[in-house]
Amino acid sequence: KFDTGLELSLLQEYCLVCLDVFREFPYAKDKNEQTAWLSFLLTETVEEAEKLVSEYPWLEEIYRELAMLRRKPEEVLGMFSDALKIMDQNTVKYMIDEQKQVMNEQQKKINEQKEELIEKDRKYEALKTESDRKIKEQADRIRELEALVAQK
Repeated sequence: KFDTGLELSLLQEYCLVCLDVFREFPYAKDKNEQTAWLSFLLTETVEEAEKLVSEYPWLEEIYRELAMLRRKPEEVLGMFSDALKIMDQNTVKYMIDEQKQVMNEQQKKINEQKEELIEKDRKYEALKTESDRKIKEQADRIRELEALVAQK
């Protein structure tokens, strides 16, 4: 249960921090990775970034990469384009999987219908054989009766 009263069933334990509250009351005493990341997300000026890098030197590489991306926005577009290609490939794979599933279901129905048809054909053949047998018996009986009538 969250401070707001929101109840969510989550598989993992989460710590949610309201960034505007963190900005008002920074946890300056806590020098840890979580504080560094929260401060990084709130950085708005070069001076704040320089101060943060002096406190957390490992953030310098991230800031350098961000600065490079600002100078070369085509890099961001390239990453975005690559992400879209991957999404497109995944979409195609998903659609193919969906179509395979539909085809498998349809093939299953076709096989069931074939089995039903084969069973109906067997019943028809059995009935036809029985009908032919009865017709032959009746024809034989008619010949016998005609022979008796002819004798009298």
